Amino acid sequence: MNMIQALNSALDVMMERDRQVLTFGEDVGFFGGVFRVTDGLQKKYGLKRCFDTPIAEGGIVGMAVGMGAYGLRPVAEIQFADYIYPGLDQIISEAARLRYRTAGEFTSPITIRSPYGGGIYGGQTHSQSPEAIFTHVAGLKTVIPSTPYDAKGLLISAIEDDDPVVFFEPKRIYNGPFDGNHSRPVTPWAKHAASEVPEGYYTVPLGKAAIAREGNDVTVLAYGTMVHVAIGAAEETGIDAEVVDLRTLWPVDIEAIEESVKKTGRCVIIHEATRTSGFGAELSALVQERCFYHLEAPIERVTGFDTPYPHSFEWNYFPGPIRVGSALRRVMEA
Repeated sequence: MNMIQALNSALDVMMERDRQVLTFGEDVGFFGGVFRVTDGLQKKYGLKRCFDTPIAEGGIVGMAVGMGAYGLRPVAEIQFADYIYPGLDQIISEAARLRYRTAGEFTSPITIRSPYGGGIYGGQTHSQSPEAIFTHVAGLKTVIPSTPYDAKGLLISAIEDDDPVVFFEPKRIYNGPFDGNHSRPVTPWAKHAASEVPEGYYTVPLGKAAIAREGNDVTVLAYGTMVHVAIGAAEETGIDAEVVDLRTLWPVDIEAIEESVKKTGRCVIIHEATRTSGFGAELSALVQERCFYHLEAPIERVTGFDTPYPHSFEWNYFPGPIRVGSALRRVMEA
């Protein structure tokens, strides 16, 4: 399966297992989602469990919060991560705080899915990476998969979780080892973007990182598409890099990070979002606090630029194997 098929399978499995699971959003029902993640679900489960909504993200999230408090397990889709901002008040002020505000009387077992990042030449309004905003909010879990296998298992875990999960899906690798536009041939790093996916039920635990590539010389912390870029950079440079796929940004698996950095003594952090106040800054602080006496070189960050997101030049904006490779060489030479 590619990631789209894996996510569709996760929704199908959970809607069949649990009648309290339902999904909705803009074009989610009849059309099957703009990227076809919900394709066929309305036909199979009916209009009450897979349906379209108005273009009103605050209403979509607010409805999900109410459904969750009532006992359902809604999966709300925000069509692009760029559109999630009108729903921030509901996510931050209501969903994230409901358990605490009610002393546990109510919970918010909701999952908010959204395609994020670049890869389709969508420009400023279809390509943003706002994950750092949500890692800052107590009460939220933030998840970003990098493979179809993890995408399915993590989405099932998110749906079963009793607290709200923001689930970002890297659309650049939605269709496997191609860019989102299908216009480029298979690239060296993208060959890792496909995986075998079981048909039935399984879970991947939230809050647990994975070692995407074992190594001894430098630790690379990445998530989503950047996991594959990191692997490609390691292979192209010949540097024995250990790539840690965070999978869950918050709660982050600090034990896995600490173990890897203490082994290698070096650390490079990669993300597609802008550099300033990106999640890489938090990761850098955590590594500095916990691994300072093991570090043999300064921590490097390779990120998107602090500029408005470009349209036709997005492939220059992405951290690619060349920029990541340069960072790997710098920490090895320090």
